Amino acid sequence: MSTNAGSAAPLIPAQAGIQGEPQDTGSPLSRRRADERARPLARWFRRGPWENGAMTLIALGIIMLVQPWSIDLYGYSFVTILVGTLSYVAVSHFPE
Repeated sequence: MSTNAGSAAPLIPAQAGIQGEPQDTGSPLSRRRADERARPLARWFRRGPWENGAMTLIALGIIMLVQPWSIDLYGYSFVTILVGTLSYVAVSHFPE
């Protein structure tokens, strides 16, 4: 059994790393947190919330397209659907 320099206490695997650094447990959550610390913008550019926003924009454009009350909303519906679709395509390349 290996020991620390001069002490008789055995070396515990959890204490083998540099003090203050979290041990990598291999879980997806710990890897994601480590990744977010390494790349701070990764937190803002995650796929999930942006995909939801793009899908909401597409749905809003479809609602604007089929509503019978305002010709102005109908006129902007195609642009809204197009922006939502292009946003969804761009966001699909963001990290999970």
